Amino acid sequence: MTLEQDAYDKLRCYTLTHRDRSSFIHQHVVDAFTAQHANAQTKPIALTFSLVGLYLHVEKQFSGARVQRVHMELASNRQTWPLFRLPPHRGLITAVDVVAAPEGVERDKAIHAWCTSVWEAFHESRRIVVELLHQRGLDY
Repeated sequence: MTLEQDAYDKLRCYTLTHRDRSSFIHQHVVDAFTAQHANAQTKPIALTFSLVGLYLHVEKQFSGARVQRVHMELASNRQTWPLFRLPPHRGLITAVDVVAAPEGVERDKAIHAWCTSVWEAFHESRRIVVELLHQRGLDY
């Protein structure tokens, strides 16, 4: 995990200093990494927010800033978060692959591809994510 964690740390630094601060691409990196590395000890809210973020980014083309606003809306009321089945394979692209891409447009494209790869691995969770958003009046 050290190589993967190091790559994630580099990506977090890259995204937090990204030239396009309005897009807040950092959110996508956090969501992809959290979902890809979730385990039995991962808090349900963390996995829920990650999957919501991936769904909104990949399927609805939300920016990271817009995803973050949805996260804040979801967190505004206490609730029991759904439990998701963790697929054995979480996508073919990892943080190591993404950080290997040159900074700028190529790396940003790699981040999107990583998000897509992880979201596709969690395809069985889509219904739960959509229902959660619908229940909260967040139909997108």
